Amino acid sequence: MASSVKIVTSGGFGVGKTTFIGAISEIEPLATEAAMTEVSVGLDDPGLATGKTTTTVALDFGRITLDPSLVLYLFGTPGQERFEFLWDDLLDGALGGVILVDTGRVEDCYPVLDFFEQRGTPFVVAVNRFEAGPRFALDEVREALDLSPTIHLMDCDARARRNLAQCAVDPHKRGDQQRTARPHV
Repeated sequence: MASSVKIVTSGGFGVGKTTFIGAISEIEPLATEAAMTEVSVGLDDPGLATGKTTTTVALDFGRITLDPSLVLYLFGTPGQERFEFLWDDLLDGALGGVILVDTGRVEDCYPVLDFFEQRGTPFVVAVNRFEAGPRFALDEVREALDLSPTIHLMDCDARARRNLAQCAVDPHKRGDQQRTARPHV
């Protein structure tokens, strides 16, 4: 029987969490998407570079079998802070996480970085390279996020399965390492 590991994908609103899980999952992913309505105007800003019309209202779920002995269960959080009450439950029992970042809206991932750090959950940071988004070197992103050098930072394209496996596997490999997002002052 295979061992299983829980990995949580998180990040700001519209960063590509649902796309990430949908692209990498070997099963039809569970997505709890709802149409964005007039009520969300002013609350949910999908940004300029997206045609986003839906939003995750509970979680996303997928699965990857790494080999016959190991299965990764992927859970995606909603991106809006108003759904933060779900983050705690989704992180419960997770070995680690993947925090997706949009370089056009770096500030959107600060609450997520803080949440993972406060929970002591190991994580990697993956910069989702949107076609229309600004391009910054990873060193510049690390500085903007004030990430410790011990936190793995990588590029990804949430639509392309071929480069997502490393994003999902890395928290598993690093799950026993303690990390913090920012130095404590």
